[in-house]
Amino acid sequence: MVIVGGSAAGLFTAAKVAAGGRQVRVLESKPGLAPPSRTLIVTDHFRQQLGAAATHSIVNEIRRFELFTDGRSAQVPLAKPDLIIERSRLIPELAKTAEHAGAKLDFDTRFLGLSPNGHGLKVQVESGGERRELHADSLVGADGATSRVARASGWPPIETVPLMQAIVRLPKDCAPDTTRVWFVPDDTPYFYWLVPESPERAALGIIGEDGRDTKRCIERFLAKKGMEPLEWQGARIPVYKKWVPIRRKIGNGEVFLVGDAAAQVKVSTVGGIVTGFRGAIGVADAILRNSASEELSALRRELRTHWLIRRTLHHFQQGDYSQLVDLLNASARQSLGEIHRDESTKLLWQVVRKQPRLVLLGLRGLLMGNGGKG
Repeated sequence: MVIVGGSAAGLFTAAKVAAGGRQVRVLESKPGLAPPSRTLIVTDHFRQQLGAAATHSIVNEIRRFELFTDGRSAQVPLAKPDLIIERSRLIPELAKTAEHAGAKLDFDTRFLGLSPNGHGLKVQVESGGERRELHADSLVGADGATSRVARASGWPPIETVPLMQAIVRLPKDCAPDTTRVWFVPDDTPYFYWLVPESPERAALGIIGEDGRDTKRCIERFLAKKGMEPLEWQGARIPVYKKWVPIRRKIGNGEVFLVGDAAAQVKVSTVGGIVTGFRGAIGVADAILRNSASEELSALRRELRTHWLIRRTLHHFQQGDYSQLVDLLNASARQSLGEIHRDESTKLLWQVVRKQPRLVLLGLRGLLMGNGGKG
């Protein structure tokens, strides 16, 4: 089996499949494992997925969220802490785990295309300036939102949005175990965040829709908050709109997609590490057992719930967010703190049960969205 892309989801897939006894080869176009720094926030589910291997990439724990909008605020204490991880630490650790399981990593190797052969697939690559062919019964595209494997295999392109964040000094009035979220719909239909990575530093970020506008917005927000960027981080993140089938037959071979290549991203928060790992488990099950995966079925339901939440929030105005914060009573905040974002269906129903008026607010958001589509 060949995996294209040394991403988090690709390396996790490699480890799972190699541990199941299959030969695995990971192709990475870069000359080595030196991923750019990016501060990420994930739920405690990340630790359950990786076990002891998770420890090296965790740089901080978050025990409280503070939500802000139009002069209003709400605090949500977390029953289980969120984890701040550093991607530049995570990727080498996943590569080590994959190699320990028996996977082989080929660097400076770029995927060019594929075609069927009598037994499976011919995979055209360029390595060290030379073109050559590899042969595999299955191929996994783990090469990001603009996946060359997906395009070569006939999957349609995936819409992406810009994520930008500046590393700043942690403000004196912000505890290092507290994440702040600001809803500013005039700037973005998503939100701003401040995620402490240590008692000294934090990542202030935004998800936008247009790259240039997003850069202007975050620069203006930084100036308003009196923060100076120490460094910049950014990425294009896939937007989940519907389930992307992860498996496609080409001749006698099979092609799979995983992680960002399959838009396995929580579109409510645009987080993809935990969901990408769940997709990796599903792909590994399909390859090793040739059977439908319960993990993929659960992931599909999860992503659909996040899509529903995003549709509801995407057309909110400032007054709607103010009402949302006002409606977060003690019971609703308790549910938000006890059930993490990777159990979105359970979380949604619990919050609505504790505060039924949120249903009307949500319906209004959905109707605004439908109206905006004409």
